Amino acid sequence: MNRDRSYFLLLNIGHFLDHLFMLIFATVAALALYREWGITYSELLAYATPGFFAFGLFSLPAGWLADKWSRDGMMTVFFIGIGTASICTSFASSPLQIGLGLFAIGVFGAIYHPVGLAIVTMKWKNTGMRIAMNGVWGNLGVASAALLTGYMIDNGGWRLAFVLPGIFSILLGFAYMALRWDGIRAEQSVKSTAPAAPMSASYKTVLIRVSAIVFLTTAVSSIIFQSTTFALPKMFDERLQGLAMDLSNWVNGIALSEGNDVATIVGGLAFFVFAVASIAQLVVGSLLDRFGPRKVFMIVASMQLVFFGLMPGLTDTVAFLVALGFMLGAFGQIPINDFMIGKMASGPARARIYGIRYVVAFTVLAATLPLIAFVYARWGFDTLFLILAGAAAVILIAVATLPAKLPTVPE
Repeated sequence: MNRDRSYFLLLNIGHFLDHLFMLIFATVAALALYREWGITYSELLAYATPGFFAFGLFSLPAGWLADKWSRDGMMTVFFIGIGTASICTSFASSPLQIGLGLFAIGVFGAIYHPVGLAIVTMKWKNTGMRIAMNGVWGNLGVASAALLTGYMIDNGGWRLAFVLPGIFSILLGFAYMALRWDGIRAEQSVKSTAPAAPMSASYKTVLIRVSAIVFLTTAVSSIIFQSTTFALPKMFDERLQGLAMDLSNWVNGIALSEGNDVATIVGGLAFFVFAVASIAQLVVGSLLDRFGPRKVFMIVASMQLVFFGLMPGLTDTVAFLVALGFMLGAFGQIPINDFMIGKMASGPARARIYGIRYVVAFTVLAATLPLIAFVYARWGFDTLFLILAGAAAVILIAVATLPAKLPTVPE
């Protein structure tokens, strides 16, 4: 494998780890800690909220440091820092301690999106497909959080789910630093000092309009993404018990053994949904390069609207299939806003602009956790599905006002 491919692979693994670390606690809270510590699921969510705020708010300073200092240097900090924070979190013995650990994970996790995506959109062409491939790795991290943590709960305890990825990330950080050491040093001598090209009044008008749509849909789609990825293990734990028991009995029958591995089965079902839904990003990435964002975004938003509307009251196999449908839409929308920013943002400030985008996205992600807890405690998940259908409708209306062709800034 040449250095260029190794570079892209490490960036993709970084995206995988970023989302894995941020969602380990979602499965731990849903399947283990509420029993072990005697705290309700809704109460546990409060301790994850500061970490998700950090995941958003620290994106902007991370992007600023990357533009001013070194993007590859910041990626090295990401790998080593988030791995160390995860290992420290594994030693938590109280909700407050685990909340502090999750906050530290959020601070280092905030580095990836503004910095990694700035690198991907500047270094390689066929932007839509590259972003989509990178996004698939991130979604596999989401999926693996449920699968690996569910397995650890059944076979080794939840603490190991924080330790093993932490060690792996630290090792990758040193590998990344070794691969990109010359690039880190060279970045200081190639910072662009060219003045920005003047903008016409008509260009500014279109740019402001598209930017407003990008940030509105970023905020609303973050509600959908957080609600589905964070709460899906709990949704499946409640709604797929019959299916999980049937699958557990089938697996144990094949193995000619007895066991109670329902948590592993629930985690596996969540992994399957996340992994299959990730394929939607590759399709969307290809379509973005061919047709642009407007038509693609409208199709994806329509999928979410339909499947969220169908979900209330469903259980077991039908619920599983409908969940797969709305996750295809939820994951399919992920590369679209990043594609639009990559086309519109100027190179020297690109990491900072991505930083602003992710401050919006992940601040909303954090604020969504209390929403999930509030709605779940009072009305259950059926009401949450209806709220998400409404959010998809807002996205659909906003995207319908996008211009057919995006304004672009020459590098």
